[in-house]
Amino acid sequence: MLDPDAKDSQGIPLTCRAVFCIGPDSRLKFSIIYPATTGRNFNEILRAIDSVQLTKDKPIATPVNWVPGDDVIVAPSLSQEDAN
Repeated sequence: MLDPDAKDSQGIPLTCRAVFCIGPDSRLKFSIIYPATTGRNFNEILRAIDSVQLTKDKPIATPVNWVPGDDVIVAPSLSQEDAN
């Protein structure tokens, strides 16, 4: 993918920066695409990996700005007993 706004000295568009997280099952877990002019945020990449690993086998979701140790969102289908 090319960044239409960022060009080199010859006017050729620069490529976007992309991160692809592939799980042990060879499936894409998440991808993040940044403009060529924006650096990657490794803390966000690690946070996303932590979330994918945490939610893999549990009926939960991680909310915005979640970090390991924070509260999670429990699926409504889960009983109160199982949620605890």
